[in-house]
Amino acid sequence: MKKIQNIKNLSKKLQQLKKKGKKIILCHGVFDILHIGHIKHFQSAKKMGNILVVSVTPDKFVNKGPNRPIFPINLRMQSLASLKAVDFVVPNISNTAVYPILNLKPDIYCKGKDYSNSKLDISGNINKEISAIKKVKGKISFTEDELFSSSKIINSTNINLSKKQGDFLNSLKKDKEIKKFDPSKLIKSFKSLKVLVIGETIIDEYIYCDALGKSGKEPVLAVKYLKSKKIIGGTMSIAKNLSSFCKKITVLSYIGEKKEQLNFIKKDLQKNINPIFLKKKNSCTIVKKRYVDDVSKSKILGVYSIEDQLISKKEEKILRKNILNQIKKHDVVIVSDYGHGFLNEKLSKLIIQNSKYVAVNAQLNASNIGFHTISKYKNADLVIINENEMRHEMRDKSSELNYLIKKLAKKINSKLITVTSGDQGSTSYNKKINKVFNCPAFASKVVDKIGAGDTMLAVLSLAIHKKANIKYSMFLSALAAAINVQSEANSLVLNRVDMIKSIQSYLK
Repeated sequence: MKKIQNIKNLSKKLQQLKKKGKKIILCHGVFDILHIGHIKHFQSAKKMGNILVVSVTPDKFVNKGPNRPIFPINLRMQSLASLKAVDFVVPNISNTAVYPILNLKPDIYCKGKDYSNSKLDISGNINKEISAIKKVKGKISFTEDELFSSSKIINSTNINLSKKQGDFLNSLKKDKEIKKFDPSKLIKSFKSLKVLVIGETIIDEYIYCDALGKSGKEPVLAVKYLKSKKIIGGTMSIAKNLSSFCKKITVLSYIGEKKEQLNFIKKDLQKNINPIFLKKKNSCTIVKKRYVDDVSKSKILGVYSIEDQLISKKEEKILRKNILNQIKKHDVVIVSDYGHGFLNEKLSKLIIQNSKYVAVNAQLNASNIGFHTISKYKNADLVIINENEMRHEMRDKSSELNYLIKKLAKKINSKLITVTSGDQGSTSYNKKINKVFNCPAFASKVVDKIGAGDTMLAVLSLAIHKKANIKYSMFLSALAAAINVQSEANSLVLNRVDMIKSIQSYLK
C-alpha cells in the first residue's frame, strides 16, 4: 500500500481500519532533518496503537527562519515514508495539526514531552490541537524519549549557513551580554510601545505580463497582460509590519486630493493602526506600477503616478500641528521619507527636536535623486541608509565603508547609523563608543528587495530603543528583512510568533 497519501483519501481508509478495531495514532511536525529523536518518538507513538500517521508542515508554514526548510515537503515525506514504524504520511495544508486531526479523527494525537507544558508554546497552537482531538473524541499523549533539536543539528553543521553567517551566530551564542536576552521577552516588551510612523503612503501595483517580443513596426517590447495585484507600501508597510509587535501605531501620511485608494488602504490595515491622512492639493495618491515578466519575475518597467512638489504652506501648517500633537503621545517616532514632497526641512527639524526617540530612513529613488538628502535629519537617534545612498550623500564612490559611515555620522550627528549593503549584510556605527558592528544578510531566496530597508528600520528602531545589544538588534532586523524579501513588495507582513521562533531556531 502506498504510504504517502492526501488527507481526504486517507480519511476514508482510516475509517475502514477503525471498523476493524485498529487504533489510529497521529504525529505532526516539520521533520526537516530526520534524526534519532524523531525515530524514537515514532517508535514510542506506534506502541500506543496500530496505525501511525505522520502529517507534515508545508514549506510556506515552516517558521524556523528565512533559510528553512532545508528540504522541501516532498523529500521530507519520502524520508518519513521510509521508516518502518510509519504507516502513512500526509501533507498538511496549514501551520497546525488541527486540519488533519479533524479530518483523520485519530484515537491519539502524540507529541514529544517538550509540549507537555502548553504554557511554553508561544504560538498557542498546542491548545488548539488539544481542543481538536477532544472534538473528535480522541486524546493527546506525550512520549518520554530523549529530545534532539533539528535546528541545533543544522546550526552546528552549518548545512544552510555561509561561513560568515555561521561565524556571526556563534559569536552571538558566546556573547555573555546576549545570553541574558530572551528573544520572546524582548519582542514582547515591544507591545507596550506607542509608535508614530511619518511619511508617504505608496501603493505598489504589480502588473504581470508575458513577453511577446519586439513590436513588428517599432523598436518597442510588446507584452501580454496576464494579471495584477496591489499592495500597500511606503509608511503603511512599516505600520503593518509592526502591528503584530505593538499595541498602538499611528501613521501620519498623505493621500491625493480626491482620496484615491483610501478605501483600499483602510480595508487592508490592521485594527491597531490609526491612519491620519493629509489631503495633498493638486496631487494624487502615489501609485508605483511595476510591469513584471511572469516567468522570470523580473521587472520590465516602472510607471509612477506621482506629484512630488512640496506641500503648500497651508498644508504644512496642518501637518505641523498634527506632528506636535501626536509626537507627545508616542514613545518612538519612525520617519521613512521617500522624498515626494511631504516632509520639508522645517518639518524634519521639528520632528527631530520634539521626539523622545526618532529613527529615520530617507530614500533615494528615480524621482528624487539629486534633490533628496539625509542631511536634513541631523541629530536623529537612529539612521538607516543603503550603501549606494550613503556614497551618493558623501559624493564618494570608492572609500572604504567604515571610513564613510564615520564621516556621515559626524556630518549628521546621529547616535547610531546602519548601512545596508544588500547580500553583503549591514554595518552599524555607534558614534558614542566609536565602534563598528557587522551583521551578515540571512536571505537565501530573494524575490523582491522593495521594502527591505523599511522592514529593517521598523524592527531595529524598537530593539535599539529598548537598549538591546546592537549586534543582537542587527540580527533581529536582518531576519526581518530576510523574511520580507521572500515575497513581492510588502505583501508578507511580519508575525511576532514567527519572528520569535526564527530567532530561537538560529540561536540553538
